[in-house]
Formats: sequence, structure tokens, C-alpha cells
Amino acid sequence: MAEAKLRIGSRGSDLALWQARYTAGRMGGEPELIIIKTEGDRIQHLSLDKVEGKGFFTKEIEAALLANEIDVAVHSYKDLPIEAPPGLVIASVPVRAPVRDVVIMRRDRIDPKLQWGLPKGARVGTSSLRRKAQLLAQRKDLVLVDLRGNVPTRLRKALTGELDAVVLAEAGVTRLGLPKEVAEKDGVMTPLPLNEVCPAPAQGALAIQTRASDTRARAAVAPLHDPATALAVKVERDLLAHFGGGCHLPLGAFCEVKADGSVYLRAIVAAPDGAECLIAESRAATPEAAVAEVHASLVKAGAQRYVG
Repeated sequence: MAEAKLRIGSRGSDLALWQARYTAGRMGGEPELIIIKTEGDRIQHLSLDKVEGKGFFTKEIEAALLANEIDVAVHSYKDLPIEAPPGLVIASVPVRAPVRDVVIMRRDRIDPKLQWGLPKGARVGTSSLRRKAQLLAQRKDLVLVDLRGNVPTRLRKALTGELDAVVLAEAGVTRLGLPKEVAEKDGVMTPLPLNEVCPAPAQGALAIQTRASDTRARAAVAPLHDPATALAVKVERDLLAHFGGGCHLPLGAFCEVKADGSVYLRAIVAAPDGAECLIAESRAATPEAAVAEVHASLVKAGAQRYVG
């Protein structure tokens, strides 16, 4: 008798479905896709930084795993709370997509004399407290507008001129093949340098989750695992855990594992109004040392005022 198909649980957004289908395509065996609506999908009238609690893009999917309604969950890793529910594991972390944020705007709105091409007083869409804080830290003149919805919906706010620009994760834009739409509609996508705007911990990475006891599902997703990506993401999330683990804190973190095995970690904590921007870096022999050094430096500089 043939084994039942494995069931993959996912949110229903364009990006979440791309991620789930990517995972299914590499697992083999034609797994079944099950769409699950999360609290974050239902609450569209509030900015992300105003939504209370943790895991509002993931907890319903994790509950379905625990209830044996699905066998595999595919998450944007940055959405996962630090604390995993008992009985669940991250069984695979695939190769990471680009980690940077990007500014997308119409070509006719660009001011080449100003940082990132954004004209003075530009209305820029983002609901991320981290992005708002870091953008304002360098450009006090910007007017930041709360923006929800899936990636294509947010993108079109800029391409139609409703906003001067939007800031999105490069990973989502590229995974959905949207750079072509940007170019066709006379738009421009400008990546934000990592030394200017630091991404969210685990940005661009996927977390493939299973029940700890489900050896079949764990074996099916094991070939997708990339150890270097998993280590870099662990370092970023370990730093986040030192500050309480909230995935919407104004904390940016980026880790790179060097060829010699050493770990480079850079982090930025900025005041929500951009009045202060704290930066720390470390290159250390071990992940633990890098996290400890960056955390100590940020705390000494007063980061607890914003992420404590």
C-alpha cells in the first residue's frame, strides 16, 4: 500500500505559496499543499509594530503541525518566535536568498543627488519598525507611511505613484520574479547597502518545520538543508534572543560565516524616531563570542532603551 502524501502547511500569500511550492518541488513525492490563515493575515488594518504578541504569522501553522493536520510547515524564518513549541523542530534551513532591503520607486521620482535616490520629503511605505528607525536615522526628511498587504500589492503602491517609494525585502521581490515588472513599469529597485540599513534577523531565510518525532518528514526535507545558512541565521537569532526575542524590535542583524570558519556579525539598533542609531560589529572565532561581543557593545551604548 502506497504511503500517504506528506502535507505542507503554508500561509496563502503569493510569497508564502512560492516558498511552499519551492519546498515541495525539492522534496519529491508530490506533497499536498494546505493553506492556513494566520492571525497576521486576518489583521490587515494595523501596522505590524502595533500588533500585540508573537508568532502571529506562524502560530496557527504550528498548531496544525502539533495536531497532525499537516506534516511540514514552511515559514519565513524571520517571522518565527525564538521559543519553539515543544514537539516541533526546524528540520531544514535552505540556502538563503538575498538578505538586503530594497527601495522601489518610479524612475521619474528619483533624485540622484540624495541618498537612495529618494527625493526630499518622500512618502515611503513600510510597516517595519526596524526599517522606519534606520531610514529616519539617516533621512529625517522622509515621511513614513504604514503599509500592509502582500508583496505585489505593496510594490504597486510605488509603481502607480500612490507613494513615492516602498521598502521591501529583496528576497521576496526576487523570489516572485517582480524585478521584471518593476523594469516594465519604468520603476527602479535600489538595494540598501548593509552598512547603511541592516536587515531583520534571519531575513531571506526559510525555516522548514516538522514534528520532532516524524522521521519520515524530517528525512524528506533534510536534502534542502544548508549548514552555512543555518549557522548564520542562528547567530542573528541568538542576538535577538538576548534582547527578548520579539521579531518586530528595531534591531537589524546580519551574520556572515567566513571561509576560515570565523563569524562576522553586524547589528544596528535605532530609536523609533531615528534620533539615535547604535552600531556594533564583531569578527570572532566562534558564534557565541560574536554574539556576546555585539550584545555587550549595544547594551553599553544604551540599546536597552529601544529593544529591552
